Amino acid sequence: MTSVRTPADEAEARAIQDELRARVILDEAGPPPGTGTVTGVDVAYDDERDVVAAAAVVLDARSLAVVEEATAVGRVSFPYVPGLLAFREIPTVLSALDGLTADPGLVVCDGYGLAHPRRFGLASHLGVLTGLPTIGVAKNPFTFTYEQPGPRRGDWTPLLDDNGEDVGRALRTQDRVKPLFVSVGHRVSLDNACAHTLELAPVYRLPESTRQADALCRQALREATT
Repeated sequence: MTSVRTPADEAEARAIQDELRARVILDEAGPPPGTGTVTGVDVAYDDERDVVAAAAVVLDARSLAVVEEATAVGRVSFPYVPGLLAFREIPTVLSALDGLTADPGLVVCDGYGLAHPRRFGLASHLGVLTGLPTIGVAKNPFTFTYEQPGPRRGDWTPLLDDNGEDVGRALRTQDRVKPLFVSVGHRVSLDNACAHTLELAPVYRLPESTRQADALCRQALREATT
């Protein structure tokens, strides 16, 4: 299993983020959309029992057929702190990824990469620890702002912080549906991250990678807590 450090407190967590953030690679284009494999990862929680379930679902990038899937169940080992959510999820997500025999290819996280107050969301964290190309595709803009993109699939606008820094894109994946919020994690360009997201969402608002991983981690959580 890929090693991961569990911080003792918030200060140590932020120090780990600072250390790992320096290792994020932003000058690679990443794998071409529609080629190789793409892996969706997601987690589900039972807060009353402090249980977290993670799923990793490998898809053929061209057909979107499931190639392999794996799950892992663990204990929540870090409290909920805004901006530090990755520390609650990373150990179990890594366990799920380590359960795969197929090459994960590009990893798509239901969350954020650079679109994070400390520019180091789950997608960036996971990418640095595994060395895999990663992107974040989120359902809401977190603390950032954006103008509504045009109404058509593929329309986008910049996702901006309070200083006007571009941290990602609000991307329309289907005509006249709410946009998704795409950001670079590690070893992928923003253009490519958006192109991958569109390739993974031919029918629905959410990428198929996220849809599959969401369903699987919820199933794993039910089985672990009943």
